[in-house]
This record gives sequence, structure tokens and C-alpha cells, in this order.
Amino acid sequence: MIRDPIKFEAMLNEVREFLRAECLPIEQQVDENDVIPEPVVQRMRDLGLFGHSIPQEYGGAGLTTEELARVNIEVSQVATAFRARFGGNTGIASESLVADGTPEQKRQYLPLLASGQITGCFALTEPEAGSDATALKTRAVRDGAYYEISGRKCFITNAPIADLFTVFARTDPDSRGSAGISAFLVERDTPGLATPPAYRKLGQHGSPVGEVVLDRVRVHESAIVGGTEGRGFRTAMKALNKQRINLAGLCVGPAIRLVREMVRRAHERKQFGQAIGEFQLVQQMIAESNTAVHAARALVLETARKRDDGVDVTLEASMCKLFASEMCGQVADRAVQVFGGAGYIAGNVVERFYRDVRVFRLYEGTSQIHIANIAKRTMAAMPG
Repeated sequence: MIRDPIKFEAMLNEVREFLRAECLPIEQQVDENDVIPEPVVQRMRDLGLFGHSIPQEYGGAGLTTEELARVNIEVSQVATAFRARFGGNTGIASESLVADGTPEQKRQYLPLLASGQITGCFALTEPEAGSDATALKTRAVRDGAYYEISGRKCFITNAPIADLFTVFARTDPDSRGSAGISAFLVERDTPGLATPPAYRKLGQHGSPVGEVVLDRVRVHESAIVGGTEGRGFRTAMKALNKQRINLAGLCVGPAIRLVREMVRRAHERKQFGQAIGEFQLVQQMIAESNTAVHAARALVLETARKRDDGVDVTLEASMCKLFASEMCGQVADRAVQVFGGAGYIAGNVVERFYRDVRVFRLYEGTSQIHIANIAKRTMAAMPG
């Protein structure tokens, strides 16, 4: 749902200009230095990028699902690290609060997240709890009005720079599966919380990812998201359901950029006395890529509109994430093929995107997990 098309298009144009003028020229610099310059981050704050999906009453823009999807498609047409810097605040790191936070929790943290004054992160994954998130071993032991949290999280986006951590821990040691898991809001300076140096990654340089170590971190019971024990996994799934639509949009953007780069290369590169774009097998790679981009974009926007209409899109969100992430990986592979040897050399735009988009098929549910979920829900909806 686009609430005010004229106003929304003006906002998109402002974002596009920022990307073109300030992000695109430093893509290679960010990839090499593994950090986004602070003046660029400040411009993100000034433009309100940190608060796009946070409700207006808490200082955000309150974008609808469709509006946010269209923004994600735009911002991901430059190096993916730029969106990752503010994306947590306007996505997975704030969605738990927006969906299930108490009024006091929302008043305390959402304005800070929306302004970019603080950076949030979503600390769910553990060394032994990846696709099987309910296998988490982090424990929160009650001590009067307080809890002591101990455990270790891994692969957490923005953990090395985060100020606010949404930490998932088991509060009922006798429970199994999703029962007994609670979500806690933990601030950076809480004693016992530490974040080791960021990982050295294959791609998405400039977007710090790391571990969160919790050693008897003591928090008040008011830190439980929503104020009630045992609802943490439900909260996590709410956040991930919306985030899968967001991520699908973030897969469409790089593929759009890569199609443009393929076409440019096909016009400029000459072999056998003519532009390689004259060869039908090169045309095939471009045509298949562009078709797949349009299909993914249509699926994402249709699903976003359904969610805005109040429809349960759990199945469609999973389809979006699966189809768009696989599509993006295929387009990146074709782009390297069109560029030939040049596409395999560091410092080349398609080489960088090839590395950056590989993780899309892993986080927010691997492709294999989504295939299993889609099959399960499809068969349940069509009993024999």
C-alpha cells in the first residue's frame, strides 16, 4: 500500500540521489577498508533511513510493507553494506519492539533507534542453534526481580557496534522447543556483555558481524520484551516473517544493478570483431536475468500488499525469500560469466556483488529450510 504516491516518490528520489552521489562513489573504498565513513552514516541519520519502518509516533516514517519493500529495492542497488548499516534499526532489530514491546519499552528505545542515535541488533543465532533456533543454549536464570543471562551468540549483524541487543534466552530450563524462550532488551554497557572483534567475511565488507558473549548479565524483569516470559520465540518469528519480505527486496536490488552492469559490458566488450552483446548466448544470460528480476520484484510487491491488507503471508514471505535469494545468486553468477576473466578479479563490481549476495541464501532461513516450510504449508493447505 502506497499511502501518498507523490510524497513517497519524492522520498524515493531523495534516497536515490543520496545513493548516487554519496554511496556509489565509495563502494570500492568501503569494500577495501571494511568500514562506512561516519559522515555517510550521519547522512543516513539526517535522511531518516534508520527509522523507515518505525511508527511515526516514535519518530519513524511508519512505512507500509510495500513502501519499505520499494525502498529496499532501491537502497540495495549499491553495495549491500550501506543498507545493512541502518537496516537493522528499521528492520529486524526494531521489529520485536514494534510488534510486542510494552508501551514503556517502545517509548524508551524506538525514538533512539529511529533517529540512529543507537544501533540495534537481533541476537538469536548460536553455535548449535542455527536453522534449529529453538535449540538455543543461552539461559536466563531468575533471581527475584532480575535475571542472569549466560550464553554465546554468533553471526549477529552489527553486534560489534550495537548499543541495544535483543537477546533470546531460555527462561524455563525444563521446557523443550520454542516454549520457555524469552526475549530480553540488553544495553551495551550492561556488565558481563562483550562483543569480540568482528569476523573477517567473504563479502559485505563494511557491515560488521560478530559474536555476543553473555556472562551472568544481570537485567531487570522489565527488560523482557512484552513483559511476559516464554513468548520470545513467537516474537522472533513475527520479526523474521516481515524481515523475509524485506530481505527479498534486498535481493532484487543487486540483481537490477547486475543486469545493468551486464548490459553495459555487453555493449563495450568486443570479441571476434563485434560487441559480445551481439552473441545470442550472451543475450540469453541477460534476458533470463532480467526476466527473473521482474518475476521476483512482482512476487515481493504482491506479498507486501497482501501483508498491508492484513492477510497472513507466512507462506508467501517464505516463497519471496527463497525465490529472490536464489534468483540473485543466479544473476550474480551470470554477471561474472558475461564479464569473463575480468569478473573474477578483485576490485570489479560484479566480483564484489558475487561475494556480497552469497549470504542471502543463508540468513533469515536457508533455502533448504524455506523449501521444507513451503512444502509443509502447501501440503497442509491441500489435504489429499
